[in-house]
Amino acid sequence: MSINIVLVEPEIPQNTGNIVRTCAATGAKLHLVKPLGFSVEDRYLKRAGLDYWNEADICYYEYFGELREKYKDNAFYYATTKAVNVYSDISYPDESFIVFGKETKGLPEELLYKNKEYCIRIPMREGLRSLNLSNSVAVVLYEILRQGDFKGLKDQGALTQFDW
Repeated sequence: MSINIVLVEPEIPQNTGNIVRTCAATGAKLHLVKPLGFSVEDRYLKRAGLDYWNEADICYYEYFGELREKYKDNAFYYATTKAVNVYSDISYPDESFIVFGKETKGLPEELLYKNKEYCIRIPMREGLRSLNLSNSVAVVLYEILRQGDFKGLKDQGALTQFDW
């Protein structure tokens, strides 16, 4: 299953670095929509992504509409705390795009309103603002991988017997 993670205007280099590492480990493609709140040469970004940076498939876009137009036939899902749909209740088609907003503001309200049937949320306790961006990406990404039976990942590094 091919999965696309989209970060719209990410602000914190460590979060993006962690997401780069997660995408590299799972084979998900990462799409970064400018403006970025950091330089891709940022030492914190590189440190968080460790040696996985060159293993990740990363594309850059000047604005979200550029990405949306390029992939107009694909399914897009929008992660937000304001959604009715729980992320695990969706059956994601192959080549889906999961869109996450900036850490301080999330995605624009107008975008969410226009796509409310495609908005997804991660359940959490009432009164809390949100989860960390890199954790949210991992939660949703691994659910999609689970739905696809972890195709291409299942036997990677698995122990066949214990030598204890």
